[in-house]
Amino acid sequence: MNRHRLLNTLILSLIFFIHAPSPLSGTELEPKMVLVKGGCFEMGNRSDEDLPGAKPLHTVCLGDYFIGESEVTQDLWVKTMGTDPFAFFRSPDRPVEEASWEDAQLFIRKLNTATKTHYRLPTEAEWEFAARDRGKNQRWSGTDDPKQAGQYAWFSDNAKSTTHPVKEKKPNELGLYDMSGNVWEWVEDRYDENYYTKSPKENPKGPLKGRYFVLRGGSYNSKIDSIRVDYRFKDSPDKRFNYFCGFRLALSPPEK
Repeated sequence: MNRHRLLNTLILSLIFFIHAPSPLSGTELEPKMVLVKGGCFEMGNRSDEDLPGAKPLHTVCLGDYFIGESEVTQDLWVKTMGTDPFAFFRSPDRPVEEASWEDAQLFIRKLNTATKTHYRLPTEAEWEFAARDRGKNQRWSGTDDPKQAGQYAWFSDNAKSTTHPVKEKKPNELGLYDMSGNVWEWVEDRYDENYYTKSPKENPKGPLKGRYFVLRGGSYNSKIDSIRVDYRFKDSPDKRFNYFCGFRLALSPPEK
């Protein structure tokens, strides 16, 4: 990084810190959520490619749920937390991209207190089902054609080594943006490379134990194979990645 770029980053960080507003409350903080009607699908890798932990293909059935239209933005972070956002590429409409899994959980607790709602991270199965337009045979969210991936995702071929404001690319058919690319997204599940061999069919929630948690979707600096909807990544829950890891929210419908 050159000296001029570092100086600009420090100035932007100071501006965010000085002008960060007090946390808001109520409907001012409610993010745009999209209803995903439940159903069954074949989860995992469908081809002969060797993707870490993505086999075997297995049937999963999910109930209805809501998922965030976009990744959590720096603007929503500041309004919820009243603190400097976890981000290197500063802009209110860009996603948070230095958040750990634990940071995401802290944000969710504060958001739930303010809104009196029960937001959470999506499960890994919910994330993939939504990214696949309710379980369609797609390798990238919105398409199965590698030539069209750039219409839906920011990744190493087109992002120019930076995050981008959410919702600049085309959404998938459910109306979800940036499920592939822009930033990696934490999900609720712990990681087990062999979990797919023993995953329950109904609403799986991941293994009960494990050192690592799952990330999905790839980022702006990922190659095209790593932004696939069946690609699994992992890291420690306290790990803050360098400029490429955020999250989106999920919400269960009210019990009838």
